[in-house]
Amino acid sequence: MLSQIKEFFRVLGELKYLIPVLRYKFPDPEDNASLAHSFQDTSARFPDRPFLYFENEDWTYDQTNKAANALSRYLKKTGVNHGDRIVLFMENRPSFVISLLALNKIGAIAVLINTSLTGDPLIHCINSSDSIKCIFGAERSQPLEDVLDKINISKQEDFLWVEDTSKYPLPNWAMDLNTAVDLNNDQNLDETNSVKAKDIACYIFTSGTTGVPKAAICPNQKLLAASINIKMAGYRIDENDCMHNSLPLYHSTGLLLGLCAVIQAGASTFIKRKFSASTFWEEVQKYNTTALVYIGELCRYLANHDPSPAELNNPLKVMVGNGLRPDVWDTFKDRFAVERIIEIYGASEGNALFMNLLNKDKTIGMTNADVALIEYDVAEDNILKGADGYCRKIITHDTGLLIVRIGPNAVFNGYTDAQATEKKILRDVFEEDDAWFNTGDLIKTVDVGYALGKTHYQFVDRVGDTFRWKSENVSTNEVGEILNGFQDVNMSNVYGVKIPGCEGRAGMAAFSLEDSVSFDWQAFSEYVENSLPKYARPLFIRIIQEMDTTGTFKLKKNDLRNEAFDISKVTDPIYCLKPNSGNYEVLDIEWLQTINSEQAGY
Repeated sequence: MLSQIKEFFRVLGELKYLIPVLRYKFPDPEDNASLAHSFQDTSARFPDRPFLYFENEDWTYDQTNKAANALSRYLKKTGVNHGDRIVLFMENRPSFVISLLALNKIGAIAVLINTSLTGDPLIHCINSSDSIKCIFGAERSQPLEDVLDKINISKQEDFLWVEDTSKYPLPNWAMDLNTAVDLNNDQNLDETNSVKAKDIACYIFTSGTTGVPKAAICPNQKLLAASINIKMAGYRIDENDCMHNSLPLYHSTGLLLGLCAVIQAGASTFIKRKFSASTFWEEVQKYNTTALVYIGELCRYLANHDPSPAELNNPLKVMVGNGLRPDVWDTFKDRFAVERIIEIYGASEGNALFMNLLNKDKTIGMTNADVALIEYDVAEDNILKGADGYCRKIITHDTGLLIVRIGPNAVFNGYTDAQATEKKILRDVFEEDDAWFNTGDLIKTVDVGYALGKTHYQFVDRVGDTFRWKSENVSTNEVGEILNGFQDVNMSNVYGVKIPGCEGRAGMAAFSLEDSVSFDWQAFSEYVENSLPKYARPLFIRIIQEMDTTGTFKLKKNDLRNEAFDISKVTDPIYCLKPNSGNYEVLDIEWLQTINSEQAGY
């Protein structure tokens, strides 16, 4: 009883942070509001405060703003105008941030490309965006050079190369951006006053796992609303704080929940190309990072890592992100002594955001959006409907498919692909002519105790046609289409399987072969490596006798998913792709035991 009373008063104390969020009004579409406006305002307030820490570089707000201004003026002079699309293909570093700000200042759209993409997926992202120029880091020169003859950007002056280390020389097909920009021409631009909240700030690619990634549209309005609310009620940080951000800035978590929230607060941020569990706590101590933006995989790596002296008495007080599993949650509260864990839920293209604003345990929190959980047949990958033809709501704590009503306060911006946008909309759900965004996620409600009457939710899983691996959404249908392109594969069935000790699900594919003896595994391995990004490649292949389908010829996944790669229970041969290997090999009992003991390194 005493603990319940304490919790009651603790929750009441959260109201002073919660009320501003509940009263928050989205910027009017016609408002002069953008990331560039926010950054210029913050730079005016804190010109000499540190903004970026990266490797051996320190950047103040004023230095960053002036560098972005100089780049903006160069882009404007070379023909980049409001609404033009510009590819940004670069690892996390100050030049990425400066380029993003520079584009936003003139109302151009930053097309943020996943830096792990190569080949056909990279070609698709560039060509489908209809971009006129490409700003790229020297470290990504080779993947770009490999597809030069297949993309719709061709002129040397449209490939803007940004120096990295001496390891990467300037290619003869690109221009050195740093030498072309006049760094003395660094005043704020009048053009920024014409950038509005309704204007598109960037494209963030989702399901960039096969040859057909989709570009989610992110207007300034959405970018500002997410970052302002997260800063106010999530992090609760100000100009005295510093955030650790090693998530890719081409993704919404690292960008909106990380970098943009820092800008709203006038805080500092340490950015890194790639996360490292072995150096994380030393970085936290060195830069006195009080806040962390996370994904679940990152947290599990830290939880499984050997204790470090630097984790003791660490300054980390709050973390915001998504995908933190319940068992790891306890580790961060108890072992790492993090006071606030603000788990959030929301897709890059989605129209709702859930936040654990009351700092409850093991929940994605609550939302102001009009949402519903509807009955869903996981085995058949189907939405269940009643005799009246409408969907059936879940009214208990059972798991259901999360949908969000589309309306003036929950706009679904969708993708650049109109057909892909329409596929995510459910119509006539509960009544004629209603429209709801289909999240593709299975969610349930949870009892978290006193919560101001607000319903709280918990993420359960992705639905059958999509799973999440290495912080990426992987479309089973699209991966299957790629595998089917190999000459000896007739029809592949792709699904996600659990690997002990790993977040999300790893890819597994099942298919039959007319002649398994002569099947060229070396050629198949090379085909998979060249056709799919690393995180989309199936880690396991099961050779089956005959493909099992439903009465409507949909591939059955449930039994395959449940049996996974357990060779002690199935007689079909199973092949695996080991970490740091590009070749499939037979899965044996010894490697299966290594996987089950969480020592495989996946």
